[in-house]
Amino acid sequence: MGRYTGPKEKLSRREGVNLFLKGARSFSDKNGLNRKPFVPGQHGNKRRPRLSDYGIHLREKQKVKRIYGLREKQFKNLYAKATKRSKARNTDRGLEFLRLLESRLDNVVYYAGLAPSRASARQAVVHGHVLVNGKKLNVPSYELKEGDTVELKMAKLAPVEKLFPVPEWIEVSGVSAKVAKLPVRDDIDEGIKENLIIEFYSR
Repeated sequence: MGRYTGPKEKLSRREGVNLFLKGARSFSDKNGLNRKPFVPGQHGNKRRPRLSDYGIHLREKQKVKRIYGLREKQFKNLYAKATKRSKARNTDRGLEFLRLLESRLDNVVYYAGLAPSRASARQAVVHGHVLVNGKKLNVPSYELKEGDTVELKMAKLAPVEKLFPVPEWIEVSGVSAKVAKLPVRDDIDEGIKENLIIEFYSR
């Protein structure tokens, strides 16, 4: 199955939380969840059914996958990589998984305020508008390390307004940013319950 190309705010309504997929609109009162606070579909405004344990795990996995804009195979491969890394380093698997998601090039470009959404950050990377350590890189999934720098080739591509504060682990100067350190759990969205995703893939 290819990448989802339908209405992005439908995804937020389906998950019941704002996934911030539409740039500035997602931060305004016009976001889809505010206008229609129920799931999409003919019977969406009826009471939500009670989810089973599997349903709870699935919805959390789908929510995080949609936040970062990944396909199922990419998401599963990233989880497998995090599992291997946590065993090798004797670290927390959930934290390693979230770090892999957070340190993606397109995600850092978005968090640094160099693009209004993750989708537009991905597009900027693919079109060759982003430099990593001074060299053009067009792979959105590239994993940035501590000390790596990211820069927009053209300043006019950056959004006019900042929609949210930049995370502490990223240092921003104009249209360039630096990964000052790897994120810890407190730096990552508290709404993500990585333990439910681990349980989903551990079935």
